[in-house]
Amino acid sequence: MNRPPLPAPMISAGRTAIRRYGTATAGLRPPPDFLLIGAKRGGSTSLYYTLLDHPAIMKLFPAARLLPKANDTKGVHYFDSSYERGTAWYRSHFPSAAARRRARARAGGDVAVGEGSPYYLFHPLAAERAGRDVPDARILLILRDPVERAFSHYRERRRGHAEDLVTFEDALAAEEERLAGERERIMAETGYTSYAHEQQSYRAQGEYAPHLRRWLEHFPRERVHVLVAEEFYADPQTAVNEIATFLGLLRAPLSPAARKVWNAAPSQELKPATRRRLAAHYAPFNADLEALLGRTLPWT
Repeated sequence: MNRPPLPAPMISAGRTAIRRYGTATAGLRPPPDFLLIGAKRGGSTSLYYTLLDHPAIMKLFPAARLLPKANDTKGVHYFDSSYERGTAWYRSHFPSAAARRRARARAGGDVAVGEGSPYYLFHPLAAERAGRDVPDARILLILRDPVERAFSHYRERRRGHAEDLVTFEDALAAEEERLAGERERIMAETGYTSYAHEQQSYRAQGEYAPHLRRWLEHFPRERVHVLVAEEFYADPQTAVNEIATFLGLLRAPLSPAARKVWNAAPSQELKPATRRRLAAHYAPFNADLEALLGRTLPWT
């Protein structure tokens, strides 16, 4: 027999109680093994939930089974917009050492847990904060054709009724004014968060090379693994095998359900002239990224 859904206030109270418990036991909760730092609308959600299909990748705390109608948590957004909450709050999102021991016994080897917050790549302070607070973490990054990423980001905002400008071209034209001074204010004012910097930076977030270089200032290159979204979608098993090796885990076959594409947007045609302008804008950034990674990229 189906049980009636719990009232929203009861669910909210349950979430609060679980988070308080997690915070109170933060000292028993090891820090993350990896951070999936982006890019936003670059495939990070699909990659994260594909990783959760691996038997040695643990879910964050609490798992969805503890909360009715909840999805497993993906991103904590600690190093970008919640840093003032403190390390105990951050640690509250990770499994306890005892839970890790049980998971290792089930998996027959090492396990790993991490979070995926796609704003980390672009946020001007996230890399420094992570390098200071979780210096042993490994860094995962998935990148998509920056032209497609920018357009997808805009469409996501429009679908959520969070973008008033009715054309992508208008949003691109407004971006410089919207972002003026926001990066500097984030860096100067403790606790300041900027909607424009996170959500209306359609073009800027695809300028990948300088954002990645900022992370490489705080994490050695051998602890940073960069994937290409187009290659991941074409062959998710190979991508997850590479990540398992990177994290020191045994390889495992993925289930068919793990191949789901999350956050897919309805297909819309990008105007050819806009595509050409964006491609020209990104050309030097793409060249810099290819030099940084030592490989060619499918979108160049």
